[in-house]
Amino acid sequence: MNPMTSSTGPDAFGRVDSDGTVYVRTEDGERSVGQIPDASAEEAMAFYVRRYEALEVEVGLLETRVRGRALTPDEARHSIATVRTAVAGANAVGDLAALTARLDALTPLLDEQSAARKAERAKQLDATRLAKEAMVAEAETLAAGNDWRGGVNRFRTLLDEWKALPRIDRTTDDALWHRFSAARTTYTRRRKAQFAEQSARREGAREAKEQIIAEARELAASTEWGATAAAFRDLMARWKAAGPAPREVDDALWAEFRAIQDDFFSARSAVLTAQDAEYGANLEAKRALLDEAEATIVPVTDLNTARAAFRSFLEKYNALGRVPRDQIRGLDNRVRALEAAVRSAEEDEWRRTDPEAKARAEETVAMLSAEIDKLTVKIEKANARGDQSAAAKAQESIDTYAAWLAQAKETLADFNR
Repeated sequence: MNPMTSSTGPDAFGRVDSDGTVYVRTEDGERSVGQIPDASAEEAMAFYVRRYEALEVEVGLLETRVRGRALTPDEARHSIATVRTAVAGANAVGDLAALTARLDALTPLLDEQSAARKAERAKQLDATRLAKEAMVAEAETLAAGNDWRGGVNRFRTLLDEWKALPRIDRTTDDALWHRFSAARTTYTRRRKAQFAEQSARREGAREAKEQIIAEARELAASTEWGATAAAFRDLMARWKAAGPAPREVDDALWAEFRAIQDDFFSARSAVLTAQDAEYGANLEAKRALLDEAEATIVPVTDLNTARAAFRSFLEKYNALGRVPRDQIRGLDNRVRALEAAVRSAEEDEWRRTDPEAKARAEETVAMLSAEIDKLTVKIEKANARGDQSAAAKAQESIDTYAAWLAQAKETLADFNR
């Protein structure tokens, strides 16, 4: 409280002697704070009261900063001690004891703040420990994986994050850092080994592809279209199996190999286009021959005429050149059908004129006729003795033999045409 507005006034805390010396009253008694010559008692007192007011402002500011946690507890204690010393020996008039009491009242608050900061510090350290443990776990996972591009960037990020975190207790912090550093070292070594192996594979792929290109150049001028096309397909399979060459040469090697292939297949395409035109004409000619042969040969009515017509057809047909591959089977099927018709007629003619077959047919007719005659006599005898059952049974056999005899006579008639 400002002593100038107190009900007690500044006289309650000090006095001015007749010689102008100003005294402040404290719990320990009076002490001189100074002297202002040639000044009235009121002016002298006012001067030292203003000094007190300045101290009061300073104490108030310190209280505000402490309560607002603008200072750490240690900084606040240091400032309080400084201000307390200033108050204790202040050349000022006012309630210095009250200022000291206000400063003392900050001590419990500082104790609370210290306890809170300690708890917060412990919480932060625990969070930091958990964060570092999580970073170590992630680092060890990265070290065991094969993410060679994303992993290196992630390790850089983790390292920056690690450096930004505060240290925890030395033993725990050092142990976690050792694990993190070991994981990073393991990852780096594996990554270097991987890239070294990859580089070796790419160099091997470059040599393999250069060999393929050399072989392709030797094939490019060949006119053995089918075999060479197959060889190029094999080269392409080898190219794919070789894997990527070093990036700076892989595209150039592919462009060279592709150009060689394009030259060969362009040449083949030109030749095959010309062949297609020729084969198309041959196809139409062969179809016309087949149409004519099928109309004149089938069905075969005169074997000799059919044979001659088929031989003439084959001579003309075979004299024509190749046809498109996808049309060969259909044409061959029609030719085989004509051939089968003539062969079937030849087999029929051979069977008809075969003496042994004719003799067997005559023997069959004679045998069946004799059996029928025997059965007829058997029926007459059965009727004569009244044995109707035997007669009926013999008649059934005659009916069967009669059917067989009709077929045998038809066969024999074929030989007599």
